[in-house]
Amino acid sequence: MNAPIDVSFFHRAAKPLTSYRPYWAKRFGPAPFLPMSRAEMDQLGWDSCDVILVTGDAYVDHPSFGMAVIGRVLEAQGFRVGIIAQPDWQSAEAFKKLGKPNLFWGVTAGNMDSMINRYTADRKIRSDDAYTPGDVGGKRPDRAAIVYSQRCREAYKDVPIVLGGIEGSLRRIAHYDYWSDKVRRSIVVDSKCDILLYGNAERALVEVAHRIAAREPVEQITDVRGTAFFRRESEEGWFELDSTEVDEPGAVEAHINPYLTTSEQAEAQGQVCTKEDGAESAAPRSTEQTIQFMPNPALRARGKKSQLPPRDRTVLRLPSYEQVKADPILYAHANRVLHLETNPGNARALVQAHGEGATARDVWLTPPPIPLTTAEMDWVFGLPYARGPHPAYADETGGHDGATKIPAWEMIRTSVNIMRGCFGGCTFCSITEHEGRIIQSRSEDSIIQEIEEIRDKVKGFTGTISDLGGPTANMYRLGCKSPEIEAACRKPSCVFPGICQNLHTNHDPLIKIYRRARKLHGIKKILIGSGLRYDLAVKSPEYVKELVQHHVGGYLKIAPEHTEAGPLNKMMKPGIGSYDRFKQLFEKFSEEAGKKQYLIPYFIAAHPARATRT
Repeated sequence: MNAPIDVSFFHRAAKPLTSYRPYWAKRFGPAPFLPMSRAEMDQLGWDSCDVILVTGDAYVDHPSFGMAVIGRVLEAQGFRVGIIAQPDWQSAEAFKKLGKPNLFWGVTAGNMDSMINRYTADRKIRSDDAYTPGDVGGKRPDRAAIVYSQRCREAYKDVPIVLGGIEGSLRRIAHYDYWSDKVRRSIVVDSKCDILLYGNAERALVEVAHRIAAREPVEQITDVRGTAFFRRESEEGWFELDSTEVDEPGAVEAHINPYLTTSEQAEAQGQVCTKEDGAESAAPRSTEQTIQFMPNPALRARGKKSQLPPRDRTVLRLPSYEQVKADPILYAHANRVLHLETNPGNARALVQAHGEGATARDVWLTPPPIPLTTAEMDWVFGLPYARGPHPAYADETGGHDGATKIPAWEMIRTSVNIMRGCFGGCTFCSITEHEGRIIQSRSEDSIIQEIEEIRDKVKGFTGTISDLGGPTANMYRLGCKSPEIEAACRKPSCVFPGICQNLHTNHDPLIKIYRRARKLHGIKKILIGSGLRYDLAVKSPEYVKELVQHHVGGYLKIAPEHTEAGPLNKMMKPGIGSYDRFKQLFEKFSEEAGKKQYLIPYFIAAHPARATRT
């Protein structure tokens, strides 16, 4: 059958977050803080919670903390939401403190992967935790999402468990675990959750919550985008394709010993790098090549009828857990396919078997969620956040608002998140895998309103906004010039190996926000602390001038990551020439403003890719 790519995704609206009929408990209204104790529930007039959220972070009611966002979104839908923050995981007793949730548990390890939070790169236990009051380490277990899910099941075994957060997103298929140096199963298997919501999951969460509230069995909720779950057998009406249809497994390059000289490396490859007997130099050519993107299979037979089944009923079969565990080539292949299927406009469902024989079961991943509209982003960030830590953390010698200092809160208390997502596709980064490649931006008015709230409500505010940014500082409102092209695109990056001709790089909306924000009464300085995409910035010298002359506090951190083409190609980062051009503009505009300002470049040390030698 003919199956053209569906481009209607960008022309039809997914069900708006605010269009659901509120749950009956809406009559209780919003809580000053989501309750963390029975006493608070009593004060609110609640006899029970509809949803209880379990998190590895301290509860800070601020839109930069995932559980606060999820809690306020559910509350706005009419549900009574309680929070159990950093519980004692040694037994299930701490998970019973708010009673039995009427609908489901919501579980997350927190804003950070719990293993990164707990250990250094040398696998040594950290003594601190920025998401814990007093910066105290050890308040969450290893692989917290798994442990919390197990304790929730022990506490009330018949209550559905909805797992989310970055730990769930990054471990949704079989994955390499650095800490144990082995391939682990999907977190859906190890946690035994009923359903996993990956990415920024407001849209999926609201739908799942209302369907569970309508008494629909959670095991039957298998058609929500941005979810993963177990199935014992394939559903009728689905077309299954092998993943090799979209990516061809290939040999893994051998690691180069970084301590060998150029001559020794050439000799190891059967070549020489000096002229011999008057012959032309036989110096080995660099084996580094720009990454080649796989073409969209639907476009292979351009001009002919395609025999591919419809995308919305197609599932790609990844190599099983047992296969990727035993074969690094298949492991790399499975992960490439996962990243190829990230565009909500054309991504297909994925399935990966775990177990063999009678015990085999499939982990299903539905396509990525439909991104939030600007109006929905404004709604999420406009919910009644208290913008501070829960009063339970208060003491007489603490930090702001009388609360024990929580370093992560101290860092973001005067920052504003203006967008989500990243189309950079850097291979060392998890942003795209979690937040997606489509930029979701707030409106200018919403951003300005939050700045005014910080000015008026945050105690100790000195007039300085520490950041207007997000995953990147300058991707606000950037995207493809054509919705049809964007919906059909299969590239993991819009800026590698060069900036796509279909990507607009107009920074004018961001410049407008900067100028409007710094004119606000009571605002003395607005800094930009998020990572800057300098290859995009140099396309708009006016933006660089605006940034350098008004929003740099003496130093600007920037991340070229490396200087050599080999590692940069492996990272899918721009060449060092883009950094040099940005540096020239930075110094020029700093000099024009009469300011001594400096770039602080970040580099990744000991990257395994071989540097190109000249």
